Amino acid sequence: MNNQYMKIESADVGNMSLFDHLQELRRRLIICIGAVLVTSTGCYMFAEELVRIITAPAGKLYYMNPAEAFFAYLKVALLAGILLALPLIFYHIWAFVMPAFAKTRRTASFLLVTISLILFLAGLVFSYFLVLPAGIKFFMGFATEDLQPVISIGQYISMVISFLLPFGFIFELPLFIIVAAHFEMISSGFLVSKRKMVIVLSFVIGAIVAPSPDVFSQAMVAIPLLVLYEISIVVVKYILHK
Repeated sequence: MNNQYMKIESADVGNMSLFDHLQELRRRLIICIGAVLVTSTGCYMFAEELVRIITAPAGKLYYMNPAEAFFAYLKVALLAGILLALPLIFYHIWAFVMPAFAKTRRTASFLLVTISLILFLAGLVFSYFLVLPAGIKFFMGFATEDLQPVISIGQYISMVISFLLPFGFIFELPLFIIVAAHFEMISSGFLVSKRKMVIVLSFVIGAIVAPSPDVFSQAMVAIPLLVLYEISIVVVKYILHK
């Protein structure tokens, strides 16, 4: 990223009108969407290998109509493209929501991008290696001698995406809490006082984003959310001293 672009990014935004902010949002969205299209197109060339990796926990799958496998490959390529474009996407998110980044805060902006990326990928890894296999084992446990599962590739890919992406966003929670605490918007006392509310909200969020309405899926979302919240309290209290 050249110096001229950095000067534009760090320009004074205090006099920007609502229209200017909308124009800036539109510009950043176009850049992010364009990046995803480019990376997804490149990932489609490796779609078969990517599908093999994603479907490994489930074993043999089927496709129920001629177009299902093709669209499953497109979904996988799009997901991989989004992951590759994440550094750019996170940069534009932070650059838009925190326009106060000046020259002295450029390092902080790139640090936020790096931490955002690490936390999001950690959420995906956690979900892929722990939550997804446990979820598949749980759902497959309902099979009987007379009731055998026949899983289609399209349905499986949709389920995987519904498992992976929520955890990527959930793992961003500590970062947003720490940033809010740094700017003295919240404190550790405030976080502790809202603990009971967060417990309820965690299971509500689990009911919304879980791939199925059963208690198991909701708990698999809610429990990591609660753990991350408690970690955030510790960081805010003992490291930020807020």
